[in-house]
Amino acid sequence: MLFRNRPFHFLFLFLPIVLNACKEKIPKEPNNIQKPNIVFIMTDDHAAQAISAYGHPVSQLAPTPNIDRIAQNGALFKNNFCTNSICGPSRAVILTGKFSHLNGFRMNGDIFDGSQPTLPKYLKNVGYQTSIIGKWHLHGKPEGFDHWRILNDQGNYYNPEFITENDTSVVEGYATDLITGMSIDWLKNRSDEEKKKPFFLMVHHKAPHRNWMPPIRHINTYDSIQFPLPKSYYSEHEDQLAAQHQLQTIYKDMYEGHDLKMTIKKGSDSLRHNPWKSDFERMTVKQRTDWNDAYRTKNDAFHEANLKGKDLAEWKGQRYMRDYMGTVQAVDEGVGKILDYLDAEGLTENTIIVYTTDQGFYLGEKGFFDKRFMYEESLAMPLLIQYPKNISKGTVIDALTQNLDFAPTFLDYAGAEIPEKMQGKSLKPLLSNPENNKSFRNAIYYHYYDFPAFHMVKRHYGIRTERYKLIHFYDDIDEWELYDLKTDPKELNNLYGDLKYAEIQKKLLIELKELQKNYAVTEEEFATTPKAQVKKAYENFARLADEEPNSYEGYQYLKKN
Repeated sequence: MLFRNRPFHFLFLFLPIVLNACKEKIPKEPNNIQKPNIVFIMTDDHAAQAISAYGHPVSQLAPTPNIDRIAQNGALFKNNFCTNSICGPSRAVILTGKFSHLNGFRMNGDIFDGSQPTLPKYLKNVGYQTSIIGKWHLHGKPEGFDHWRILNDQGNYYNPEFITENDTSVVEGYATDLITGMSIDWLKNRSDEEKKKPFFLMVHHKAPHRNWMPPIRHINTYDSIQFPLPKSYYSEHEDQLAAQHQLQTIYKDMYEGHDLKMTIKKGSDSLRHNPWKSDFERMTVKQRTDWNDAYRTKNDAFHEANLKGKDLAEWKGQRYMRDYMGTVQAVDEGVGKILDYLDAEGLTENTIIVYTTDQGFYLGEKGFFDKRFMYEESLAMPLLIQYPKNISKGTVIDALTQNLDFAPTFLDYAGAEIPEKMQGKSLKPLLSNPENNKSFRNAIYYHYYDFPAFHMVKRHYGIRTERYKLIHFYDDIDEWELYDLKTDPKELNNLYGDLKYAEIQKKLLIELKELQKNYAVTEEEFATTPKAQVKKAYENFARLADEEPNSYEGYQYLKKN
């Protein structure tokens, strides 16, 4: 849906320019300042727990030294959050600076209205050359970019299809390496005239998105590492009704072939349940041979062990972590190559370099993989930014920030006017003076819509302040959850209805309504799914459980409901 600004000037008091009031202007700015280049590197589903700059025990066993360079040379955000924890919607928010209900892309499967004003369009209008390479996942062609080369849909790890204005072609290689190389090539191959312009480059990786296929060189990198599984790995989700209904538990819901690379028997390279066979079938003969050689020994060892119960559940957790971290390792190497190129070309000093992801991700917390829930691991987005001209080395930002703020920030640094319709705030004042942390924002708003859908996470919305979080699950259930993040940072104890928190609960409800009013959230955003549709979705999972009892063991309970 296209939203318009008011006109900037009234030439005559009674001139009937109201006819133009619905048109949102993209103002041109005089090119009288040295505008910074912007390199925006975004991965898909990269948990902060898997970035060593954030200090999580998991990441200390699989460090990310190149991503960490950005934090060391600039700023690390400790409380950056998404507005809607799922791939496409997060990307739409970043492009528009508007919540999902205003940019029109609430859930995967929606069609992004590319005609609306977006960040690359604003930047082009103030003199930037713009490019996006990698994952798009918004359907339709990117608009506002001078150059684009995007993955087809979610993309594949091996030999992915890339779409350009002219064609779609398979490019042999590993997706992360290809996207890194294409991004550097674009920077290198700009004409002399183009190099006079500042550039905005979006480097969008597929990794570490499901199904976590590492490059051949990293399939065995973490085989000897025993990653610590969270204490909540076997959570029963007491007083968390929506969590009891989800289908994203590692040891229950992962596809044993597609996700966990488990084979049907010792000595075989044939995978167990693998609904998206093209991920493996698109490999070259050599790639598949090297892949099988790398996995066969450890898969055979698994069959010999004949694991059951908790031993099997924990083996699945380790397999997931090792593959996930293998894909992250390739991303980190790619980040290093881009940083090294910028250094070698003397571009670093005047380039804003950003590393982030489209949302957080679960690495076994509450037993989960994936995202969607408003719990911290999914809600929190890692964000690291360096810009030597403006950001001091080792800066730490504690303020409550969101992906909603990215577009206003880049426009601010570019010297462009920030449109009134953008709902985020520029991070530039924070980065220039971290003393502004406390006054930046009191609370953030979140709204998730994608239900009934894969993983069956209920629709919900909520508010998070510095200390508290209030969530309302409203689709086919009506449940509230309240957490004190100071005393319960893992969000295991739902305090909603606890008399000791009655005043806090009341205050949060008032603040939540105020946020919804400020962000123009209307009643239509709380529409629920017809019960028949929800029932049909659950029945479909139960049917699959009947057809694949060994591969859908996590769906067995559905047959009882």
